[in-house]
Amino acid sequence: MTPPAGPPDDPTERPDGSTGPPDRQTLRLLERQCATTPLVADTEFQPRSTEPRRLVATLDTDAFPNEVTTARLDIRWFTTGDFSLHYVETTTDGDHWECRWDRHPNPHSARCHVHEPPDRTSVVDFSLESTHPLDVYATVVAAIQQRLADHWDDET
Repeated sequence: MTPPAGPPDDPTERPDGSTGPPDRQTLRLLERQCATTPLVADTEFQPRSTEPRRLVATLDTDAFPNEVTTARLDIRWFTTGDFSLHYVETTTDGDHWECRWDRHPNPHSARCHVHEPPDRTSVVDFSLESTHPLDVYATVVAAIQQRLADHWDDET
């Protein structure tokens, strides 16, 4: 399954190359980390495993309420240390709930910022104690797990 290309405001989709070439070594490290994450059902490098530009982690929808039909985390990491982690849930009625954690230079916000859910229109700055890929991944997975806990709280 190929997820749709990122929206035009996604810095990693700009034609100018944005933040540099993909960091394939880091993408492979993050794929190994995904394999140890119980919430991750599958991973795929895109456009192909020999030249990955994006790692797509498909999440186990059995962990979600029935109205969530798909959930994924798209990960891009660059040799500059910049990144984009884009979380998307799709519901039975076709709606999307999504957010994105970014680190890249830009004129509209701090280098590290979050495009907030549900539709990524609001951008807020955030800081990380460490920008090591595994620490960033752990921060994002913790946010997804909180989202999942909130889902189930809403169900009860």
